[in-house]
Amino acid sequence: MPSFQSDSVEIAYEVTGEGAPVLLIHGFASNARVNWHGTMWVKTLVAAGHRVIAYDNRGHGESGKLYDPAAYGAAAMAEDGRRLLDHLEISTADVIGYSMGARLAALLAIHHPARVRRAVLGGLAANMIHGLAGAEAIAQGLEAETLEAIADPAARGFRVFAEQTGSDLAALAACMRGQRQAILPEELARIACPVLVVAGSEDEIAGPVEPLVAAVPGARGLVLPGRDHMKSVGDRRFKEAVVSFLGE
Repeated sequence: MPSFQSDSVEIAYEVTGEGAPVLLIHGFASNARVNWHGTMWVKTLVAAGHRVIAYDNRGHGESGKLYDPAAYGAAAMAEDGRRLLDHLEISTADVIGYSMGARLAALLAIHHPARVRRAVLGGLAANMIHGLAGAEAIAQGLEAETLEAIADPAARGFRVFAEQTGSDLAALAACMRGQRQAILPEELARIACPVLVVAGSEDEIAGPVEPLVAAVPGARGLVLPGRDHMKSVGDRRFKEAVVSFLGE
């Protein structure tokens, strides 16, 4: 993957297809390959006539690894996406974020409204507002010497996923300890672009769709029946709804 310097952090990215640009922001412990290629998102969006820009968040995939939690503030990570658009000389793009990426996509829409045409917030709904407990337990699970030493079920799940994606566990632990404050409803009320919120009915990490839909003016929601956090991301109904939403 090619890369560029975002405030002296190396960010790896790729561009596929031609047409209206779509920026993809992956979730925690994932990367562009796993989150967007492995689930057929890139293929689907390219077939729908989009130029797809996918990148590895700092601390993830082929991007720079940092070990100071202060380097992983959500606002700083969102700026990596904005700087990538600058680097590619793209003035406005649709933005799709999943899980942690949904938080970053929301921050882009709040702080850079002219750059975001439409936003899809997947895999993080009510808990974008309320916050999600257990960050320190997850960080400690990533640092544990063995999987068997991790008692917390959520921490164990993240550790298994991080190992499957070949992630730098120390960098992910620092990222998990980074600034992850909830986004206040008054901040979400500033989002001016059309927004689609998507989460599985069984996704405890995301939380219910309705509170986030209510907080964002004009937003609409989609609940994926029977889907949890891991199974929602590649769901066919999710992709179909997004292609339709972006084409409006």
